[in-house]
Amino acid sequence: QVQLVESGGGMVQPGGSLRLSCAASGFTFSYYAVSWYRQVPGKEREFVAGISWSGGITNYADSVKGRFTISRDNAKNTVYLQMNSLKPEDTAVYYCATSEYWGQGTQVTVSS
Repeated sequence: QVQLVESGGGMVQPGGSLRLSCAASGFTFSYYAVSWYRQVPGKEREFVAGISWSGGITNYADSVKGRFTISRDNAKNTVYLQMNSLKPEDTAVYYCATSEYWGQGTQVTVSS
């Protein structure tokens, strides 16, 4: 069964940090580029960060550059999103995705 399972979300104060994980199973994870997206109710889902299959190429939305870092461990079938200097506007449901599969999302709330 193909699965992408996000974890690591929660509530944090502005300026704080969280690390999201996306654990894959049921397919050859190392063949795929992976991206993180986020969505706020009533708004379109937006791209946050992406990483190539090898991890050698990464790209970020302008809104998170310098604050978020995407990485992957193909031996663990897992992609990470390290989020630092979090802002209230980072509040959203965060999803990981490949070209074929999506996770169920994890809530991130940044609030004082």
